[in-house]
Amino acid sequence: MVLTGLIPTIYAGLDVVSRENIGFIPNVNMDAQASSAAVGQTVRSPVVPTNSLEDITPGAAPAASGSQTIGYVDVSITRAKAYPILWTGEEQLSVNGQLNQILVDQFAQGFRTLSNAVEADLAGLHIAASRAYGTAGTAPFGTAADMTDWSNCNRILDDNGAPGAGRSMILGSAARVNLEGKQSQLFKANEAGDAGAMLRNREMRRLHGFNVGYSAQILTSTAGTASSATTDNAGYAVGATTITLASAGTGTIVAGDVITFAGDTNKYVVVSGDADVSGGGTITIAAPGLRVAMSAATKAITVVAAAARNMFFTRNALVLAARAPAMPQGGDIASDVTTATDPISGMTYQVALYRQYRQIKIEIGLAWGYKVIKPEHLGILLG
Repeated sequence: MVLTGLIPTIYAGLDVVSRENIGFIPNVNMDAQASSAAVGQTVRSPVVPTNSLEDITPGAAPAASGSQTIGYVDVSITRAKAYPILWTGEEQLSVNGQLNQILVDQFAQGFRTLSNAVEADLAGLHIAASRAYGTAGTAPFGTAADMTDWSNCNRILDDNGAPGAGRSMILGSAARVNLEGKQSQLFKANEAGDAGAMLRNREMRRLHGFNVGYSAQILTSTAGTASSATTDNAGYAVGATTITLASAGTGTIVAGDVITFAGDTNKYVVVSGDADVSGGGTITIAAPGLRVAMSAATKAITVVAAAARNMFFTRNALVLAARAPAMPQGGDIASDVTTATDPISGMTYQVALYRQYRQIKIEIGLAWGYKVIKPEHLGILLG
């Protein structure tokens, strides 16, 4: 067995997985290459700042302005995983000529398992979102012909200065059930403007400015236990991110909690929490911070209950760096190594064949890292 002869089998398995429900991977800013990478290696992602406006002043030459210092965010490769497939000679003989079809399914399971692991990591980045919208315990899109879930998610991104292009919304199963079961206008060709792709094929597509995707890895949060917590009485301006607590209440506020302050309906996401609110510590909320100024008086803090974390974002908010796992110089004992690139997700997997005593082992490998680089352009739709 050589991998060259298995290329059609590998891509047959990949073709199955690439058409399944992966939502995050195709919609984030991805740096994916066939070159190998080691755990701990850094991938640098550029961040372009904005310039200030200037007056237009006629003259012999334009002003010597416009230079910028391009910033960056480093994303480290933190995962290197392999999916193993093992066959003995006796096992190959026992399947009566069905080896290739079984291999297709095994490759499909391998690609699926790796892509699900990457999806789960990206879904876990909800803890770095800027703000949230929706009701904990109530799946969105539950009221027929009501588009306010869409409009309020767009509003959060608009208020935070996110670009209109490249927006995505990744939903879990409960939200998708409501889209398919209650929003009938999406399935009418004369209203939706297509030939009924959602009705006939369940195709997620562009809705209200969002590339809509579905992911089985959407998480349900575990909320902190804070009760009767309040801010101090210092008062805070719009944009403040660090809030000092009074020595009041009990329990915890944890990173990823969604909280509200009395007198402010916005739902903020906690970046850094407090292990015991009775001690009067500090919490940090994500950028761009408070939307409503706090007067110089204590404000009650409410921790939103555990909820599904559907996510909406612009492509430049999340970075995924994916590589083939590192091999030593000159290679290891693998008898053959190749790569296979998923044309939909864009990820390149490493496939290595190891010939052992009366058996062969195939490994499907991937190394990756992930990070939120623009929290202002990432939000949570509670469910």
